[in-house]
Amino acid sequence: MKKFLKQLLKQWLQAIGNKLLGISTLKKIDEITSVNKGVQILLSLKYQELLREKAPMPKFEDIEFRAFSQNGEDGILLYIFSLIGTTNKKLVDIGSAYCVISNHANFIINHGWTGLLIDGNKEHIKVGREFYAECPDTQVWPPKLLHAWVTKDNINSLISTHSLQGEIDLLSLDIDGIDYWIWEGIECISPRVVVLEYMDVWGPDTSVTVPYQENFVGKYDEHGLYYGSASLSAFVKLGKEKGYRLVGCQRYGFNAFFIRSGIGEDIFPEISPAECFHHPKAKYGVESRLAKAKENKWIEV
Repeated sequence: MKKFLKQLLKQWLQAIGNKLLGISTLKKIDEITSVNKGVQILLSLKYQELLREKAPMPKFEDIEFRAFSQNGEDGILLYIFSLIGTTNKKLVDIGSAYCVISNHANFIINHGWTGLLIDGNKEHIKVGREFYAECPDTQVWPPKLLHAWVTKDNINSLISTHSLQGEIDLLSLDIDGIDYWIWEGIECISPRVVVLEYMDVWGPDTSVTVPYQENFVGKYDEHGLYYGSASLSAFVKLGKEKGYRLVGCQRYGFNAFFIRSGIGEDIFPEISPAECFHHPKAKYGVESRLAKAKENKWIEV
């Protein structure tokens, strides 16, 4: 199964790469998407069967896979929603980037979700609109794509004016900047699940973020240590204030998953930030890169 899935995802990513290069691959996309969707449906049903039978449940690191996500987020999100279910299959992705490398595309293309995709890069939005307009699974009803620079003052109006309010199933947040302040400011929607990127170099205990600046742009130098966001502990504190608990991360330890209180607590109990720093990659970041990160401006929260 694992070998087959890896081959399938490799074919899929090759097809997507050709698409971005302007090569027509619609037939290939249609073929691979159909198979990929079928495999995911079977996985989802298997997870539900394990839960009903009260069998040992797999860890996040054991069920990761990439259909469109940068790492194993697609597999983790499929696992979570297979077990807690969905309400309306609506999502918001802030910092959606290229649609084909995202946390939203798998649900939209393979599982019939709808949503709002926001990005500050006009080229990202252009590529996304073209892709979803041609993709066989979305061309009838593509997601809404919005080019906008997000701030804590405009985020609620950007979301609510696009017909999204109240409960939704998923919020994905990754703008490499003032992510902490954006999540703090979101009030118009109540996501059941939140996935976001954090600065792993700070380890599990320190609670810091970048100072709020509407025009914040990270420094993408060779160290990659000041592109924004916040430490995991900062997000955990903020999450608790907003009614969310940390339930896990992807294996390398820089994307975290939160579930709203009262949802699936018997299936996905709260974990400590320390449990997200067991991989050698995470340990390396703390041991070898933190000193350089401290040269930039951070504030305690």
